[in-house]
Amino acid sequence: VIGMGKLLSQTGLSKKQQEYVDSILLSGEALLSVINDVLDISKIESSRMELERKPFALKRCIEETFDLMASKAIEKRLTLQYTLAPGTPAYIVGDITRLRQILMNLVSNAIKFTQRGGISIRVAKVADTADGHELRFEVRDTGVGIPEDRIGRLFQSYSQADASTARTHGGTGLGLTISRGYVELLGGKIRVVSEPGKGSTFYFTIPYKPIENQP
Repeated sequence: VIGMGKLLSQTGLSKKQQEYVDSILLSGEALLSVINDVLDISKIESSRMELERKPFALKRCIEETFDLMASKAIEKRLTLQYTLAPGTPAYIVGDITRLRQILMNLVSNAIKFTQRGGISIRVAKVADTADGHELRFEVRDTGVGIPEDRIGRLFQSYSQADASTARTHGGTGLGLTISRGYVELLGGKIRVVSEPGKGSTFYFTIPYKPIENQP
C-alpha cells in the first residue's frame, strides 16, 4: 500500500488528490509502525528473540542511528551529537541491530518531546565484570521533561506519561517498553531521570566483550 501510494504521488495529481495520497502514506506509515512495535514486543515477551554476537564499531552504530533520525531532527531544527568518553572501546562484540534499535527508540522519543535545543548520546565504560566489561549509554534531551509521579509508568506496555501524548504526538506507547526488553535481553538495566521543563536523560548499561585485535 505504501509503495503504490508513493508511485501514485509521482504522477500528475491535483492539489486535492495529492492531499489524499499524502494522507494515505501517513496513515500507512503509522500503521506499519504499530505493527512493527507489536511484533517486537510479542517476540520479547515470548522469549523467542535470538541475539547476535558479532564485532562492530560503536561509532558506526551511533552514526547509523543519527542517519535514520536526521530528517526528523532537521524538521524541528534540533541538533544531534554524541561523545565517546576516554577509555571507551572503539569495537565490541554484541548485537548491533538490537543496540541500534534501543538508541533509535530513545532518540525518536527525545525528538518527539523536544521543541528546541537538541539530543545527545554519551557512551562510557563504567565497570569491569567477571565476563568482561560494562558500558553506559546516556540519551539526553532538552525537551519538556517528565513529572516525577509519571516516570513509573513509562516502561509499561501501551502506556505513556500523559493521556494527551497519543493525541498530540502519536505512537503506541510501546517504544520504551521495547527498549527495556532489549536492554534486559542484552543483560543490562535502563533508567530515566527528568526535570519538567528542562529535559530528560535515559540511561542504560550493557555488558560487552572487547575485541583484542581491532579490525
